[in-house]
Amino acid sequence: MADNRLLQARPRTVTGKRVGALRRAGQLPGILYGRGTEPTAIEMEEKAASRVLEQASASTLLDLELAGTTHKVLVRELQRHPLRRTIDHVDLMKVALDVAIRTTVPLDLIGEAPAVKTFGGVLVTGVSELEIEALPQDLPSHITVDLEALATMEARIIVGDLFLGKGVRLLTDPQSVVARVIYQVEEKIEEEVAPTIAAATEPEIIGRGKKEEEEIEEEGAKKEAPAKKEAAAKKESPSK
Repeated sequence: MADNRLLQARPRTVTGKRVGALRRAGQLPGILYGRGTEPTAIEMEEKAASRVLEQASASTLLDLELAGTTHKVLVRELQRHPLRRTIDHVDLMKVALDVAIRTTVPLDLIGEAPAVKTFGGVLVTGVSELEIEALPQDLPSHITVDLEALATMEARIIVGDLFLGKGVRLLTDPQSVVARVIYQVEEKIEEEVAPTIAAATEPEIIGRGKKEEEEIEEEGAKKEAPAKKEAAAKKESPSK
């Protein structure tokens, strides 16, 4: 068995809040479930298990040694520490070798697209994984995509162009784009000039409210009263 596909575990008795102490002791908690087995709490040596799990995809068939028995398993979920991003917990699903399963397989882009260098284009990628169905032993751990096929600006790689391997059934739309090259568009930022607004020497009065008009009339009356009194006094005074 290749070391990069082998996990060694033992039954776990520590559960709940005490699992934190288990992690601090260098152990990785997990659970095993699937065909023909009851859900079983397990623990593994964290460093050794992480080396295998970090390289495995959802379609990588692994060997799990537990209590003297080897199980064929797939990684169903990895829970990570929110800051350190280390693996905190793993869910492993036991599979039967004679029963096809559905899962996802990642795409591995290799090489360089000639159209990028020749025409100054920009590589644009689409789907990054495929949904497939196959027997566990036929599951590819990844699908290789060679970008050398993108030699012209019209070229594109779609899902239907990819070789999946014997016994693998594609569930993703075969017309989905994996990668293509597009022309680089230069963005021109037009300088925006704020319009100049000439300041009026005096604001224009469009209209006055009733209260404002009453205040103006009252103010005018106050100014006119002294003038009327002065005119009347001059009229009444006798001439010399």
